[in-house]
Amino acid sequence: MMATETMQAVVCHAPFDYRVEEVAKPEPGPGEVLVKVGAAGICASDIKCYTGGSLFWGQHGEGGYCEAPVIPGHEFAGTVAALGEGAAELHNVSLGDAVIAEQIIPCGQCRFCKTGHYWMCQKHDIFGFKRQRAEGAMAEYMIYPVKSRIHQIDLRIPMQEAAYIEPLACAIHAVDRGDIKPGDTVVLAGVGNIGLCALQAAKAFNPGQLIALDTKNERLELAKRLGADVGINVLEEDASARIKALTEDYGCDVYIEMSGSAKAPQQGLDMIRRLGTLVAFSVCNEPATIDWNMVGDQKELNIHGSHLGPYSYPRAITAIADGSIDVKSLISASYPLAEFAAALDAAKGGDNLKTLLIP
Repeated sequence: MMATETMQAVVCHAPFDYRVEEVAKPEPGPGEVLVKVGAAGICASDIKCYTGGSLFWGQHGEGGYCEAPVIPGHEFAGTVAALGEGAAELHNVSLGDAVIAEQIIPCGQCRFCKTGHYWMCQKHDIFGFKRQRAEGAMAEYMIYPVKSRIHQIDLRIPMQEAAYIEPLACAIHAVDRGDIKPGDTVVLAGVGNIGLCALQAAKAFNPGQLIALDTKNERLELAKRLGADVGINVLEEDASARIKALTEDYGCDVYIEMSGSAKAPQQGLDMIRRLGTLVAFSVCNEPATIDWNMVGDQKELNIHGSHLGPYSYPRAITAIADGSIDVKSLISASYPLAEFAAALDAAKGGDNLKTLLIP
């Protein structure tokens, strides 16, 4: 009997308990694709899962979204290493193709999937959080299950930049939800990885003013290099007053929340104009308190949620390939899997933008 082939992987066991281990290399079943991982990004949500966020682990370690032990990682790209029976025809892929799968694996059976809203699938399996059903990319190899939504990666895109397709797709969807009109004053609250992607995507809608908010001056400087007209450090000045001054006291037309700060929703309500649009994208680790009267009675606002990157992967791939959106400038550091602890520390520190693992 042949010994089972193994591979190196990061395994999430519990909050603060992620280990680099030797695990069994997966084998593709019918309709499945085995992918050799080229690069995997560490997302802010990965850090929130690592630090015990209630969304992922529940209020008391029960009832959360994460099913451990599981290999984390939902920002990834790789090449086809093996194909299960029928997978080539099902997914239109061949051995050696550069491919990405969307972060959600839709069930295809619920009311949302059946009406084309697959990103809100009731079952909601997302890579990197569901044991066996959706193991993630922080490993040498991973499986794209039979119901994965797989896209070919333009060969002009290096593998490290291809790992940015997922966050860019999320950013594009969030910007779409903002319903930006030419001439609008648009505020991007939080210009980390996805915020800087969203800022670049928003430029295509010809806003009158594109304003970046953050707590780090170096990120605000990068935001201005990538197209922001104004950068405001919310720790150093009254951001709401500055926005009012820039808009004849009306306030911004669109506010897109990407900071993850529980203070940001109220900040948005303060600085947005009447009949404006607020997009809620980021994940907060603690509850946010807002003045609900501002949403209805005082301003009659449009509040739009934004989740994942539905129907946006082809646009993201094209934008990176043709250079219309720069993600290369956002990659701060790369680490091998064996140095996961150092990579996580770098990502948690907040000075890096995107930290990548290269198996």
